[in-house]
Amino acid sequence: MDFEKESLAYHRRAPRGKIGIYNKKPLDTIEDLSLAYSPGVAGPCREIAKNEDLSFQYTSRANLIAVISNGTAVLGLGNIGPYAAKPVMEGKAMLFKKFADIDVFDLEVKAENPDEMIAIVKALEPSFGGINLEDIKAPDCFYIEEELKKSMSIPVFHDDQHGTAIIASSAFLNALQLTGRKIEDTKVVFSGAGAAAIACADLFIKLGVQPKNLLMCDSSGVLTKKRKDLNVYKEKFAQDVPFETLEEAIKEADAFVGVSQADVFTAPMLKSMREHPIVFALSNPNPEINPELAHRTRSDVILATGRSDYPNQVNNVLGFPYIFRGALDVKASEINDAMKLAAVRAIADLAKEDVPEDVLAVYRSSSSYVFGKDYLIPKPVDQRVLLRVAPAVALAAMETGVARYHVDIEEYKEQIHQILSPARRLVREARKRIKAKSLRRGQKPRVLVTFSHEDTVLQAVKEVSDSGELDLVILGEARVIQKKVDRLGLKDLSRVEIIDYKNQLHLYEEKFSEILKKKKYSKEQLENYLQDENYFGALKLSLGEVDAMVTGINRSYRDCVRPILRVLEKNKEEILSGMYTLVLEDKVKFFADCTINLNPTAEELARIALSAVNLAKSYTKEPLRVAMLSFSSFGDSPSQETELVAEATRLIRKKDPSIEVDGEMQVDVALNKEFRRREFPLCKLTGDANVLIFPNLSSANIGYKLLNHLAGASPIGPILTGLSKPANVMQRSATVRELVHMIYMTGDRVS
Repeated sequence: MDFEKESLAYHRRAPRGKIGIYNKKPLDTIEDLSLAYSPGVAGPCREIAKNEDLSFQYTSRANLIAVISNGTAVLGLGNIGPYAAKPVMEGKAMLFKKFADIDVFDLEVKAENPDEMIAIVKALEPSFGGINLEDIKAPDCFYIEEELKKSMSIPVFHDDQHGTAIIASSAFLNALQLTGRKIEDTKVVFSGAGAAAIACADLFIKLGVQPKNLLMCDSSGVLTKKRKDLNVYKEKFAQDVPFETLEEAIKEADAFVGVSQADVFTAPMLKSMREHPIVFALSNPNPEINPELAHRTRSDVILATGRSDYPNQVNNVLGFPYIFRGALDVKASEINDAMKLAAVRAIADLAKEDVPEDVLAVYRSSSSYVFGKDYLIPKPVDQRVLLRVAPAVALAAMETGVARYHVDIEEYKEQIHQILSPARRLVREARKRIKAKSLRRGQKPRVLVTFSHEDTVLQAVKEVSDSGELDLVILGEARVIQKKVDRLGLKDLSRVEIIDYKNQLHLYEEKFSEILKKKKYSKEQLENYLQDENYFGALKLSLGEVDAMVTGINRSYRDCVRPILRVLEKNKEEILSGMYTLVLEDKVKFFADCTINLNPTAEELARIALSAVNLAKSYTKEPLRVAMLSFSSFGDSPSQETELVAEATRLIRKKDPSIEVDGEMQVDVALNKEFRRREFPLCKLTGDANVLIFPNLSSANIGYKLLNHLAGASPIGPILTGLSKPANVMQRSATVRELVHMIYMTGDRVS
């Protein structure tokens, strides 16, 4: 790929730029306008005038940072100026939003004079909750950050320094652990003495590297006490040593950290280092030593680079979004050393956990990631970094007294789950209910999950079992499953019960025959069915040997749901149907029936709606408003279908007058209050519908899939209603995350 050509085309095409602005509050009516602007806006203005900190409460300041650069040290391009720096700053803004849901204004400033830069940034404090300085040349960057931190009461963070230092420190700690080194005895040599190198060295020392064991080199050689050309920032790393070159300094060193330029670290230098040398060649795009050359030279080398096409990428995106997230959420006045060290340790610890499937899916060409020499730090796409780093930073801010606002750290952890996926909020609430019910029952729900030969299933089962709310059961031969576990790097499934069901079939033949004889199946059919783990699992569920069941993944929905329907009793009070829960930002919508009933009658449609309402009550505290959907609204296009939907609406009201329901109606009527109020003022919905009942299976299936793929909704489901015991069937396209969610939602239905 010609990256230069492709990048120019990417940035040039409309709409211009990479970031924009959207309205967070409605502005659809004259009332909205009056509240958002004049005269209503005067209220928060008066309150903030009394107490400036209320600006965090009444404006976007609490979740808004500025990414600021003067363009004097942009990437590896040097001093290209503020105009040319803007694409980089826009990209940085995208990363903040994508990984931590932080809003950003990028500000490119025409100010090479450090004091002028300080004055400009300082004057911006009322607008922002934090300042991310970027691409400012050394030593100006040190002075600018130091002065701003003295005078501003919001976090000021120069990412080129501290971001690199934090991620490199995480990798360094893990490399020390792998090689069995003690940090206080480790000799480290730096190539480079700019912003990133000095910040890395500072943080290494705070972690425990002895200053006497740290040597730093710039383009003129080793920083020694006899040199007269060192600025104040370099002087503190000057050593009283007799040698002057990197080649001399590196002999018998334990670790090399390169933040300088390509090819300055040679094979002979690498050979002169101690056993299991730690080499961080972080210059981009070309590292201090070619990785292939390094591995040819020393098979025992532990290597990290700044590049994504080699293992152990030291990438700042593992740090800055999550550090600012934690700092903003406690309204910290600064990002101090304790907060940086908390981030270092959180990132380092995460690398020792099992890697989830959604991360592996991005790197399909690679083998599984297991903590070791080729996996020192998490991958940049690992969403769990947010869940580990932001709480660690927030806690450190509170413990060191720089937080204006204190949070319950466990509640905070649950809140930030929603940043990754709004659906996680529903799942977290389900997990709370499971814990509460387990205490009442005196035991955890036992959920059986089929098709353990699928990687997706094993990864999901491992994640859920490690969390501890549910007891999981899978079917298969333990020896075969363990091989797959080893290949996936999942370590073990010691908390999961494995049943070799084929060796237990004889124990269940009689009971299975009793259940199916009512439907007059032949002996041969019974034997074939019992070989199918869907039938076996449904039988275990019917006998009460497990409490719930989840299947699907590698077969059609129909093939998986049929065994469940043949074995389990139906709930006479409900109709069998499949409901999807779709979460979009702070809104939850319930779609039914999406999987079972092809062309329901009016009676069946009414029962589907009643079942959906009954299930939806478990997942939201919002008032439920049911829209009976069709292609027309309230008789404006009479047809057999619209009359059927209208009749179903009447039946619902008759069966349960407390339900807020209306129909038939089109989707825009159901979801647009202004349109509904203007065109259909007699509609009985008091707000937008959140339970959407479709007239047939075709429209329901198409509708939820369109919303999922085009609007970015987070689906959970389909959840089956109408069975005597909880059992659900996943679609074949389900991801590990979706399967994890379904296991919890199914376990939540155990009474």
